Order: sequence, then structure tokens, then C-alpha cells
Amino acid sequence: MDSILILLADRIPTPLGDMLVAADRAGRLRATFWTEDDRELRRVLERQYAGVRIELEPAVDPHGLSTAIRAYFAGDLRAIDALPVETGGTPFQREVWRALREIRCGTTISYGELARRIGRPEAVRAVGLANGANPIGVVVPCHRVIGANGSLTGYGGGIERKRWLLDHESQPRLDFRL
Repeated sequence: MDSILILLADRIPTPLGDMLVAADRAGRLRATFWTEDDRELRRVLERQYAGVRIELEPAVDPHGLSTAIRAYFAGDLRAIDALPVETGGTPFQREVWRALREIRCGTTISYGELARRIGRPEAVRAVGLANGANPIGVVVPCHRVIGANGSLTGYGGGIERKRWLLDHESQPRLDFRL
């Protein structure tokens, strides 16, 4: 490994357990992760950034990203919409992850629909694999993708978290923004 990626890491409480928020020094969100085991996060990121050593440096609210994610969990669902993200992965994975951010909050789509949206209707299985490899859960909303029959399918954070997130996003809210 020739290069090192230093990520600023903050652990925040959420209604679903602690979430690790990792950002680069430029202020781009690189990962959100439901775990108390930083080694697992490191393994996931090292798969995304092949040949790069990942170093996590403790930080408090790097670039305001933790504050935005806390606001989302407190009910301001738009707080995470414009957060800057940066991912590794393959070009296909990054295409899928960009498309995930276009799924409107409070809605769900199937893996087949996601494949159609990226112009690859035959790539449903590959879309599912890319969705499952998403390193920035919640902000890159892989939880909004469901089975063709409307069933909740796999989620790296567990089906109960996926159900909670979808319920959270579907609650009617007062929105005072004009």
C-alpha cells in the first residue's frame, strides 16, 4: 500500500444505535457505519479503496456532518440531502450510489426500477450487489430500495433498522421552509 487515506471519525448516538461518521479532510462524507468495531469499517473501506491504507483519526463533528445526520434523526429529513459525499468502488457502483441519492425521501423503489433508472435494466442482480456495498448508509439511501413484491430485503444495518428508517421518513411532518 503506497497511499494513506486519513478519515476524521466521529461516533454519534442515533435512535438505532451508535453510528460512526467518517469524513475526509476536504469535508466529504466517506462512510457511515453501524458498528462499534472500527476494524470492520476499515475492512469495508479498504475494499472500496483498494491499495489504500485507511487511518481513522478521532474528531468531533467533522465539517458539521455529524450535526446534519443528528438533525435527520431528529426529524429534519432534508438535513442530509446536500451533504457532499465521496466514495471509492467501481464506476458501476458509483453510478448506482449516485442514483440512490435521487430517490425521494419517503418513497421506495425496487432493485429492477433502480436498474432501469441507470439505463441497465438487465443488471438487477449487479445493482443489488452495489446497493449492498454502499459505504454511506442513510445519506446514500440504500434503505429505500425494496424487493419487487414490496418486501423489505437485505440491509447491512439489519432489516429492523431499514424498517425504522422507512417509517421515520414516511411520517407526516410540518415543514416551515418555503
